[in-house]
Amino acid sequence: MVKMGSLYLPRVDFYEKNLFSSGYRLIAGVDEAGRGPLAGPVVAAAVILPEEFNPHGIKDSKKLTQQKREEFYHLILKEVISFGLGIVNERVIDYLNIKEATFKAMERAILNLNPQPEIVLIDGLAISGSNIPQIAIIQGDNLSISIMAASVIAKVVRDYLMNIYDKVFPQYRFATNKGYGTEDHLRFIERFGRSIIHRKSFQIKKWEEKRIN
Repeated sequence: MVKMGSLYLPRVDFYEKNLFSSGYRLIAGVDEAGRGPLAGPVVAAAVILPEEFNPHGIKDSKKLTQQKREEFYHLILKEVISFGLGIVNERVIDYLNIKEATFKAMERAILNLNPQPEIVLIDGLAISGSNIPQIAIIQGDNLSISIMAASVIAKVVRDYLMNIYDKVFPQYRFATNKGYGTEDHLRFIERFGRSIIHRKSFQIKKWEEKRIN
């Protein structure tokens, strides 16, 4: 346990260590990037790490600088037993809704693992209908090293895709805002309208109200 003030928090490999000690060897962590943006895909990653993997400083990708994310990204890919990606585009997000689209991306990421995991640690809610045992961990990207690693992979890959979209649609500056509802991005939408990669089911008004308030 790690002490923070008067709180005692579990080690970031707490869940993995317990599972390894129970006989599991192929433990996958799963997380996503891109639930909240107004444009672009949702990307999920699944990773199976070796038991000894625990680099200093790894954490939820949102709490890392871009440089540190990329450093951990390359370290994870060098050490990982297996990783898989699942990418669901804006059209499917609009058709299904973002929650179901996120689950579909996670399912695809898990299916792309080779070998397949014996158990999955997933950030947030469990995926319904999965045949693989799951442990759903609220705020898992702060509590599980496997989920942290998955969050890094998902974030770096999604940012890379948005950088490509930036070249196709330079007027929206996706390389800077990554599709999120920033003030600049909202102004670009007001000026140019929505592009084909903007999510039609996401109500822009909600973000405009946040900007005003």
